[in-house]
Formats: sequence, C-alpha cells, structure tokens
Amino acid sequence: MTQQLRFGAFFSIPSCHPTGWRHPDAVPEADLGFAHFAAMARTAERGKLDALFFQDSVAVVGSSAAYGSPPFNPRNGRQVHIEPMTAIAGLAAVTSRIGLISTCTTTYNAPHDVARRFLTIDHISGGRAGWNLVTSQAEDEAMNFGLDRHVEHGERYVRASEFHDVVRGLWDGGDASEHEGPLFRGRGRLDMTRSPQGRPVVAQAGSSGVGMDLAARTADMVFTAQPTIPEGQAFCRALRDLAVGHGRDPAHIKIFPGLMPIVGRSAAEAQDKYEELRALVDDATGLRGVARLSGGLDLSQYDPDGPLPELPPSNAARARQDMIVAMGRRGLTIRQIGRVLGMSQAHRVLYGTPAQMADDMQEWLEAGACDGFNLLFAHYPTPLDEFVDLVVPELQRRGVFRRDYAGPTLRDNLGLPAPGIHHG
Repeated sequence: MTQQLRFGAFFSIPSCHPTGWRHPDAVPEADLGFAHFAAMARTAERGKLDALFFQDSVAVVGSSAAYGSPPFNPRNGRQVHIEPMTAIAGLAAVTSRIGLISTCTTTYNAPHDVARRFLTIDHISGGRAGWNLVTSQAEDEAMNFGLDRHVEHGERYVRASEFHDVVRGLWDGGDASEHEGPLFRGRGRLDMTRSPQGRPVVAQAGSSGVGMDLAARTADMVFTAQPTIPEGQAFCRALRDLAVGHGRDPAHIKIFPGLMPIVGRSAAEAQDKYEELRALVDDATGLRGVARLSGGLDLSQYDPDGPLPELPPSNAARARQDMIVAMGRRGLTIRQIGRVLGMSQAHRVLYGTPAQMADDMQEWLEAGACDGFNLLFAHYPTPLDEFVDLVVPELQRRGVFRRDYAGPTLRDNLGLPAPGIHHG
C-alpha cells in the first residue's frame, strides 16, 4: 500500500509568521474571533486534514526580553489570544471528523484537572481530542503562578513524565489511577466513562535529549523542526530507537516536522508570494525571538549585524536554542537569525506550485524523514484555503493522501491502535 501523508493545521496567534498579520489578505489580529476559527476548522476538515493543533502560552511572551516589548494590538493595547482547550471544545460542535489538539502545560497545572478536561472534550467530540503535552518555554509564565522564575529545564521534564503517568492512569482507570510517586499522589477516579478512542491522543514537541526521551515514552504524535531530509531521517531514527527502548512499537509514533507552505498557481506567483512575506519580516520582532533563546544573556549589548556570541544554556526551549546556535555556526548574524525566526519560527518554508509542493512532501515521506507535516500559515485564512483547494487535490491524485477519513476518531485517522487498559 502507498504511504499516506498526514497533516496538522498549526494555529498560533497572530500567525506563524509573527508579522504576517500585516499582509493585505490577512484577517486583522483584533478580528480573529471564534467564528474565524470555526470557518478554518471546517476548511481543514473539508481538506481531510488529521487535526487542528493549537499552540499556547499562559503569559504575554517576551515582555521581559531585550530589544523592547512585544507588539500589541493598536485597537485595545493587548495581544489577542484564546485559551485553546476551551476553543477546541467549541470547535467540536461545528466539526465531525477532524482531530482537535490543544497545548496544556504540565508545569502550571494539576494532573486530575487536565485528565478530566481532555476526557470531557474527547466525549464531546466523539473521540477526537488530543493533548499537546508541554513543559512551558516562557520565563514570563512563572510570574503568573506566584514564582519568581521559571522552573529549571530538567526539573520540568521530571515533573512532565510523572504528570503524564498520572493523567494516563486516570484515563485508563483501574489500578493505574492509584498513583504513588515522588511528585504526585492520588487515589482518585474520573467521573466519566472511558474515552471513545481508548484515551485521548498525546502530542509532544521536545527535541532536546530529555524532550525526545519523554516523547518516545509518552507521545502518539511528535511535532519537530527539521530543515532537511537527512536531518529529518536522523530525528525519526533516533526517536523510534528510543521508543523501542521503552518497549513501544515505533510505528505507533507519528512524526510531523513543521512546514510553512506558500502556494502559487505558477512558480513565479509562488516566488512573488514568498518575497512579499519575507519583506514583511520585522527585525525588532526577530531580534526579540533571538533574545528569548539567549539563556539570559543581554543581546542588546551586541551588534545585531555581528556574530551570535556564546550563549549560556536556555531555560526556555533548549532544542530551539541549539537550532539558533547552529545557524550562528553557519555564519548567520544575530539579525539574520532573527529574520529566520521572524518568518516561520525557524520551521521550513516551502513555496511553489501544487505539483512542486507535492513532489517535495512525497520525497520526505518516501525517504522516511516524516509521517506528515504540521502546517504553519503565514496569516489567516487564505494560505489554509489555498493548501486545501490546490495542494490536497494534487496529493490525492498521486494517492499519497486520503480522499476521506478512515474513521470517526483521531486515532482511527492517524492509524493508531485504540489502547487497552494500562496497569503499572
């Protein structure tokens, strides 16, 4: 059977291109309300995409970073965000097949609450809920929870691992809900029946050493940033080897590199769209992105057109810091690194005709560098519309993407087995 691509639609406010909201086709950030998300969810479902994937941070990210404060909405002085777990519960009512994945941090939540809320959404949606398990990247989040500084990177992952086990035990019921560990104790039960899909899907995006190990042990889906096929192949091999070490079937982890698609009806149109979006990159925004990954080093004292200095280890996104350090070693200046972050959050950008894009994605799939892609959009909603209307039919024509959903649940459509009761 021909391998099949899988797709998530990654939603981040104001967009995955931090200043893409200035594009003339973009819905202004201030106007991005639930009605727009419902319309985009229906579009993604019409395109038979696997899931909507909502990013989140429980803080105004970057408020303490070098190079000034983050941009705010000029209409009301605030950034516009929605709480995604609430949003996917609402989207469950206006969709019927597409998966609904929300980010939720293990650092600033309690396991029983997280287990109960996701299982509720799973029942509301008929088995389409997913939890993107994160440990929080932003130092700014700690201040909203009575802490002076963010929990240390390694400690966050120790907590995340046990937190997951408590949640999974509650979802599975039986003896596994009686948990005794160094960080959590519990003998509670959830006041509802088992998930329609066995348990909600777990996604994870860790690419540091401890992040990959957590993903290999716990995740059904993994979101990652891989710029080339060889790097994608190496990541897939390493993650699946770790999964085998945890006693798992490596085929039961689906790996989704991030990809920003820019579609044109001709190669020239695609090139023009790419150049237009690249021209919208704001240096101040990009430099703030670099500063957030600087490990606390004040980059404002360095020439932005000079080399990236040696950085202390980041307590935010360790793997993402490694990525910008690698860019610096390739000769990119601080400003140039910021422009990469300011275009696509350092994920791969692919522009071309539908056939060219299909060629590229099929090559990645057949090379074993991915199972599919988490699609990042430069603004909303036009790039999603274009991907569904132009690229999906080309992939379907080639037989590398479904023409209809495999079943009613997210696990059905990801090709994952429904898990049995977990003990221990």
